[in-house]
Amino acid sequence: MVTHYVDSEVGVLGTVILHRPGPELARLTPRNNDSLLFDAIPWVGRAQEEHDAFAAALRGRGVEVLYLADLLAETLAVADARSHLTEQVLVSPRLGDALRRRTAEQLAYLDPAALADVLIAGLAHEELRISPERPGGLVYSLLDRHDFVIDPLPNLLFTRDSAVWVGDRVAVTSLAMPARRRESTLTDAIYRHHPRFVGTELVYHPGLEHLEGGDVLLMAPGVLAVGVGERTTPAGAERLARQVFAADLAHTMLVVPIAQERATMHLDTVCTMVDVDAVLMYPNVADTLAAYTVVAEPDGEPRVSGPAPFLRAAADAMGLDRLRVIDTGLDPVTAEREQWDDGNNTLALAPRLCVGYERNVETNAQLERAGIEVIRIAGSELGSGRGGPRCMSCPVTRDPLPGVRKGPFLSPSDVQGALPYPSAEG
Repeated sequence: MVTHYVDSEVGVLGTVILHRPGPELARLTPRNNDSLLFDAIPWVGRAQEEHDAFAAALRGRGVEVLYLADLLAETLAVADARSHLTEQVLVSPRLGDALRRRTAEQLAYLDPAALADVLIAGLAHEELRISPERPGGLVYSLLDRHDFVIDPLPNLLFTRDSAVWVGDRVAVTSLAMPARRRESTLTDAIYRHHPRFVGTELVYHPGLEHLEGGDVLLMAPGVLAVGVGERTTPAGAERLARQVFAADLAHTMLVVPIAQERATMHLDTVCTMVDVDAVLMYPNVADTLAAYTVVAEPDGEPRVSGPAPFLRAAADAMGLDRLRVIDTGLDPVTAEREQWDDGNNTLALAPRLCVGYERNVETNAQLERAGIEVIRIAGSELGSGRGGPRCMSCPVTRDPLPGVRKGPFLSPSDVQGALPYPSAEG
C-alpha cells in the first residue's frame, strides 16, 4: 500500500486527486443550475481544456495526478463496493418500487467504467430502458422527460470538499447541500475499497455532522483551522476536533466563523496559505476574522478559548511571531471582484509556489511582489461553480516541512524549525 500523508497546506505536493469535468456538466440547464449549485451554464469543452491545462501544470512540477473517475471505476470492480454504491442510489424514496426495479436492472448490466459514468453523470428519464414488458410504473410516467432518475454530480469537480487528509488519515466529509451528498458516498467507497487506499484509516465519515473540506486548512503540522458558516456547522467542527485529538493528529484547532453567503461559502474562499508563514487573504475580512482556539486536554475533552483575532490566534498556535498577509487585489473594488473570482483560492505546490486563476491579475501581482511564484491557469468556465485551484484538488501526499518531524501530536515549537525554506527554484 502506498503511504499517503499530508500535514500542511504548503509542503511539496506529491500526489493529488482531480476530477476532469465531463457529461455531468452538460446536464446543467437554466432550469436546474441553481439547485445543482452552479452560477452559470459552463461551456463543457472549454472547461475540459482548462482542466487539462491545470493537470498538465501540476504534472510539469512533478505532481502525480489521479483522476477520481478512474479511481471510482477501479473501485467498482470490487463486488462489495459495487453493491454498496448501487444500493445507495436506489434507496431514494422518490423512485418508487417499479422504477427502482427498472433502474437496478439497468445498472446491473453495466461494466465498472460505465457504472462509474452513470454514478457521476446521472441517469435521465429518457435514458432508462422502458418497454411494455418492463414498465417504469407510476413514478416514471409522471416524470418529465428531462427529469433525472439518478441526479448528476457536477460539483464533483471540487474534490477538496468531500475529503481532506490529516496526517496519515483521511476525513471523508459530510456535505451539507443535498445536491452534493452522494459525492461523499463515492469518495468513502474509494478510500475503503480501492486497492491503492484499502486499509486507510478514516478520521471522519459522511454520517457525522456537516463538515466540508473547503473549510479545513492545515495551517501547520498539528494546527488546523476550520471555518464554520454556510457549509460546515459548529457541531461538525467540534466533532472533527474530537476525532483528530483522539487520534493524536493535531494539538490545536482554530474555529473561524465566516459569513453565510455564497461568496464566502468556505474558509478557503477568503484565505489560503502560500508559504509556511504567509496567507493570501481577502482584505475585507483580514482585520475582522476571529477564531476560537480549541486545544486537546489530557482527559480528552477539548478546551475552548476566545474569540481572538484570527491572525493572532493562528500565529500563536503555529509558534510564529506573526503571519505575513498578502491582500487580494489592490483596492476595495478589485479585491471584491477577485475574491468572487476565486483569487484567494490558490493551491500551494510548495512554499512560495502556487497555482491561481490567470484572470485575477492584481492578486497574482501582489503574490509575486511578496516573493510567491504563481503558475497561472485559465478558469473562465471552471469557476462557474464557485471554486478555484484549491477547491479542484485533494492532496493525498505532501512532503513534511523541513525541520518538522513527521508524526502525531506536533507542538507549535516544532513548526519554528521549518523556517527558512529553500526557494521554489531551489
